[in-house]
Amino acid sequence: MKKSKIALMTGAAAVLSMGLATSSMAAGTLNFGCQNYAGGVINPLFQESASWNTLRYGIGECLFKFSDSMEVEPWLAESCEVSDDHKTWTIKIKDGLKFSDGCDLTATKVMESLLWDKEEGPNGTSNPEKYLEFEAEISADDATNTVTIVTQTAYVDLSKNLAHPTMCILDVADTEDFDHHAIGTGPYVVSNYTEEVGYDLVANENYREKVPYDGVKLLYMGDATAKAMALQNGQVDLVENITNVADIQALQENPDYTVDIATGVRCGFSWVNFDGPLGNDTVRKAVMMAIDSETICASPLVGGLYTAGYSVLPSNLEYGYDSLTNPYAYDVDGANAMLDEAGIVDTDGDGIRELDGENIVLKYSYYDNRLLKEFSQAHHMYLDAIGIGVNENESDSEGCWAELAPGEYDLSNNNWTTVGTGDPTAYLANWYSKGENYSRYHNDEYDSLYEELQEELDADKRVEIITRMQQILIDDAAVLVDGYYKSSMIYSKNVGNAHIHTADYYWLSTEITPAE
Repeated sequence: MKKSKIALMTGAAAVLSMGLATSSMAAGTLNFGCQNYAGGVINPLFQESASWNTLRYGIGECLFKFSDSMEVEPWLAESCEVSDDHKTWTIKIKDGLKFSDGCDLTATKVMESLLWDKEEGPNGTSNPEKYLEFEAEISADDATNTVTIVTQTAYVDLSKNLAHPTMCILDVADTEDFDHHAIGTGPYVVSNYTEEVGYDLVANENYREKVPYDGVKLLYMGDATAKAMALQNGQVDLVENITNVADIQALQENPDYTVDIATGVRCGFSWVNFDGPLGNDTVRKAVMMAIDSETICASPLVGGLYTAGYSVLPSNLEYGYDSLTNPYAYDVDGANAMLDEAGIVDTDGDGIRELDGENIVLKYSYYDNRLLKEFSQAHHMYLDAIGIGVNENESDSEGCWAELAPGEYDLSNNNWTTVGTGDPTAYLANWYSKGENYSRYHNDEYDSLYEELQEELDADKRVEIITRMQQILIDDAAVLVDGYYKSSMIYSKNVGNAHIHTADYYWLSTEITPAE
């Protein structure tokens, strides 16, 4: 079968980071303050955000990774070849690599990791089939150090899917504690985990490059101001995503600190549960019309860390945003009139409208990160103006995630990377009724377009399909969009270099070095 080589761009940043890591001497401990996602679990089977921890903590790596322009480039892989029908993928693994336990990274080890039973994780199917279908046939040839993946359907570029954190390569045969001591190929290794406190990491002595730090003390800090205070009092050297506007502005103005902000491909949005009062078209559309996202994003509350928008894909991506229309632009009078006309009114004078004889009180869940709390509380105030009650439910990311599958919410505010595979297909699967559809949303045309998108290999036609899918979600008022977030990494003069990547998967890497 004829094969052609997929272009794998190695960015200048990756080359630079290798040079820095090679020339730097290991020095002391890096103190890093960050949000506690997925309860601190690093087991990719636990839930998708746990796999992000594995990469972000520098414990695991994937076969491929993304540059800041979201181009795929090799990481543990050396090259990738694809058949003409885009169903057979032959991946050459780099020679001489090892897991942190000293085991060789062989083609068989990679195959075992990719075949790891994704359906028996603690929370069920937590490594979604949308990244690599369960039916894929995977074989290994240790003599040539190649892995061959044969899929049932054609992929535009499977290497992008294999760059997603859920596909990180672990030593699944020798690991005993995946939740807190997963064995990967990254620059750091877990030496100790303390629940709700964080991790002690040490340099991986089997890593292929010089690791800049002897160790990392990773401390969980859920409050943005706590992160800023810890940085300013010297408790930590590095933090991610301070979202208190006053704090981040003060740090930007202080020459003792560096604030690195990435152009965002993240969307802040609230899931809308169609199995509840928001399943009523009038109520749902009125909710969209009642909220002024432009004013929220421009307010001191948000301070420019979000760009306002109304589609699930950010306006800076080339997926037809400028051609989209929003029929539910902010119009509080129109929202009230719409509800009145439908007979959804307040009959007992308590200030809350009723639907089918019951007060409309929405359970609104959120966690305190990336300004989700601020958006949710602002939405609460806007919904009061149209007689829609709100019961705020502040949790953590794990708690919000646990509510999604059973549908124990009406609105649930989250912040997601939209092109996690360098393409929005996997993200758009969130509203595909035959997949993991946490909102219980169903639109036959959307489903048909999603299936067409999975098969379409032509780039221009894919943009047309994606644009239409966005418009359907807007027309159906299927998603409450906050806006498009900009991630950040902030560090003191103790750190010589740190960078927040566009993909936001890569935190503790050999790029981060001590100050000279």
